[in-house]
Amino acid sequence: MIELIPAIDIIGGRCVRLTKGDFSTQRTYADDPVSVASEMEALGFTRLHVVDLDGAKSKTVVNIDTLRRITATTALRVDFGGGIKSEEDLQKVFDAGAAMATIGSIAVKDPQRTTDWLHAYGAEHLILGADVREGYISINGWKEDSTLKLEDFLDAYMKQGFKTVLCTDISKDGMLQGPATDLYMRIMQQQPNCHLIASGGVSSIDDIRNLDAAGIPAVVFGKAIYEGKIDLRQLLNEFPQR
Repeated sequence: MIELIPAIDIIGGRCVRLTKGDFSTQRTYADDPVSVASEMEALGFTRLHVVDLDGAKSKTVVNIDTLRRITATTALRVDFGGGIKSEEDLQKVFDAGAAMATIGSIAVKDPQRTTDWLHAYGAEHLILGADVREGYISINGWKEDSTLKLEDFLDAYMKQGFKTVLCTDISKDGMLQGPATDLYMRIMQQQPNCHLIASGGVSSIDDIRNLDAAGIPAVVFGKAIYEGKIDLRQLLNEFPQR
């Protein structure tokens, strides 16, 4: 059964969403991400994906206090990403209560440091962020495209010992037009031992049903929640989490 992971993206301490990572499209949905997290827990979710968009933009973790408040207030298993570029940033995230840290740009820029972190912290605590645009990995809050192909990126790090990958198709993100299911299926064919978290484009329960039927282990979704596109009680009744 597919793992359901609601997302909270943070700018200036508020819960927001962007479209295709474009900061000019910012829309605020809640002033207090902690209240949103508590609501998710009360409904029956057990996981939460938190993105520090300020951190992604400034290349250092910014919204650490919000993370600390979420983990202190809820029992949700939180993964946190955005702006993690140094050992100090990474340790701050874990000290603030995150169960997992998502790292992406640093994995492109500094493979040795990434591998060192993997060995030091363990694959159960690190998620490889693979943000992809037209087949290539994008970095630094999606403002810069690398020359690294998605397949090569994943293959190199799965061989190093990563187990969990969060893959976002940037062209789908925030569009509410359905996820890149074919892309995720290809990844699973190439990396059958990968715990893949699909991200971007989810607009309905049917989208999640289709991902589940395709064998995708997990899905992150946010805008569909805040836009009222998904009945969360119905979703959790069909896909109870534990």
